[in-house]
Amino acid sequence: MNRVKLLGYEIDTFDFNQAIDYATELLSNDKVNQVVTINPEMFTTAENDEEFSQILNSAEMVIPDGVGVKIGLKIMGENVARIAGIDFARKMIEVAAQNNMLVALIGAKPEIINKASKNLKTEVENLNIVYTHDGYFDNWDEILEGLKNTAPKLILVALGSPKQEKFISKAKGILNPALMIGVGGSFDVWSGTVERAPEIYQKLGLEWLYRTVKQPERFKRIFPNLPIFALKVLKNRVCHKG
Repeated sequence: MNRVKLLGYEIDTFDFNQAIDYATELLSNDKVNQVVTINPEMFTTAENDEEFSQILNSAEMVIPDGVGVKIGLKIMGENVARIAGIDFARKMIEVAAQNNMLVALIGAKPEIINKASKNLKTEVENLNIVYTHDGYFDNWDEILEGLKNTAPKLILVALGSPKQEKFISKAKGILNPALMIGVGGSFDVWSGTVERAPEIYQKLGLEWLYRTVKQPERFKRIFPNLPIFALKVLKNRVCHKG
């Protein structure tokens, strides 16, 4: 497994198919494994949150979800494929179904997770979702108990970052062996509530632009985060060369 460093954090260099193959291996081992779909905002959060920083460093798999991360790696001289977290998670649902592995979904609003679960069961043959819970809970132990009792092998967590990564990190010492992926707003798309960007935007890595036009409130999240992130990477490269 090859990894490259970006602003002090290691990122996997898989292409999409290699990422699926490796995650499938993780599905079958004897511990809870964490997949982080990293974007520039997470780097910013980690600067001021030591717990989150440690989680990024200890995750079994870190894939470059945000196009900003791909650009950052390019600045550092690394040509790494961007792997959209939503596509990665969706493919792992299919893998779980094909291998008769149980699945759980955690997060989003009640009506969204219910619709997402229903749609996925319709779309994916033999999919067995054994546990779902919306994201509106304060008692983490209760949810972890529910997951422990149902023993899913694939657990998708959509609580937003860094909450979803912290939830997964806590689960590591508690749950039966599983692969846990932080999936952000994926349930919104799978439920049909949010329209995904057209394929041309996806291929060009401009989904963020399409979503910002559709949801202007996202602008504050992306800017100034993205240019500041790029400047940090540039500065890091200059220092590294020096």
